[in-house]
Amino acid sequence: MTDAQKTAADTTLRAAGDSPPDSRPAPEPLLEPREGIPPVTASGDALAEVVAALAAGNGPLAVDAERASGYRYGQRAYLVQLRRQGAGSVLIDPVGCPDLGTLGDAVADTEWVLHAATQDLPCLRDIGMVPTRLFDTELAGRLAGFARVGLGAMVENVLGYALEKGHSAVDWSTRPLPDPWLRYAALDVELLVDLRDALEEELEQQGKLEWARQEFAAIAGAPPAPPRKDPWRRTSGMHKVRRRRQMAVVRELWTARDRVAQKRDVSPGKVLGDSAIVEAALHLPPNAHALAALPGFGHRMGRRQLEQWQAAVDRARALPDSELPQPGAPLNGPPPPRAWADKDPVAAARLSAARAAVTALAEELNLPQENLITPDTVRRLCWEPPAEPNPDAVSAVLAGHGARPWQVQLVSPLLTQALTTHDG
Repeated sequence: MTDAQKTAADTTLRAAGDSPPDSRPAPEPLLEPREGIPPVTASGDALAEVVAALAAGNGPLAVDAERASGYRYGQRAYLVQLRRQGAGSVLIDPVGCPDLGTLGDAVADTEWVLHAATQDLPCLRDIGMVPTRLFDTELAGRLAGFARVGLGAMVENVLGYALEKGHSAVDWSTRPLPDPWLRYAALDVELLVDLRDALEEELEQQGKLEWARQEFAAIAGAPPAPPRKDPWRRTSGMHKVRRRRQMAVVRELWTARDRVAQKRDVSPGKVLGDSAIVEAALHLPPNAHALAALPGFGHRMGRRQLEQWQAAVDRARALPDSELPQPGAPLNGPPPPRAWADKDPVAAARLSAARAAVTALAEELNLPQENLITPDTVRRLCWEPPAEPNPDAVSAVLAGHGARPWQVQLVSPLLTQALTTHDG
């Protein structure tokens, strides 16, 4: 290992979160934002003032967003929280201010600090806010070796404050938003920049700061995710559905439910549960009366609703065999690892050796294996290795699958050895 790698492996107990809880002082509860609960910005004039204040501030910009997952259709933002030195904390209502492009432009060159950035960036992008630089405190915690990387745990372990997390799953589409919820939302960005500064110092000490910078740049530069192919296949309980006709029922009911949920702007699960869809697929009810006897379609469901769902079942029953969905999602890459021993024993041996090497190095560097290199990348390399598995060829394959330079540098020698040792 290089000196930098040895430094990275020498992670402190504090960063790893391994010190006994009773050896640390009790965290200080964080009950109020420093300047009190900010007013909610919900008009164009108020937004212009906020944009000017944040643009005139200095230092990184703390950013967070609240969605109404489980209540509303989609993943739109219903509250955006920001904080910057010189401007204080700001709460913006994207319902009253649906286009935050002027704000996004005003702070585009500023480093944004987010916790679990990939969760919030899609809904922020939808309202015109796209960072060019960011610092992800959750990902930084993973790279630094923290055992718990939730925002509350990180603020407590690093900064010694206790955040109240009781409102994380509420319906943020509620209007007006209650003061306790607004207080909770403002506190989520209160210490985010302080956490960022402490984690940057920790990563520097461990020799991992450049790794983190490459990860942050990859997140900021990633394009929007493409629409998911055949999203109905992700219906919970889908593993019980074996026959193609049954799969067609799942597809028809899922599609009908999605249309209703989008029209009503409610979570699809509130329209019809996944378990009900699967029950209908397994039993193929011939009429609405039979459908009503199945779990999830009980007596509380009105006749019109039952007829709507039965119509979807009937459409699936009437499809010709040529239009029925094929079992299993189309494979884009290697088969499941459990099948490798039968399909290609040599590839299975390569994968076993590669996994062992990655696991050992990840433990040595005190970071999660999936952050050292994604399991999918390792599988693809081992299933279809380069014709001549030398370090340069392996590095090129890893980079082609999106591995960052720091990952390539660390794992390429190990994976090359795994490939050449089990090359048949």
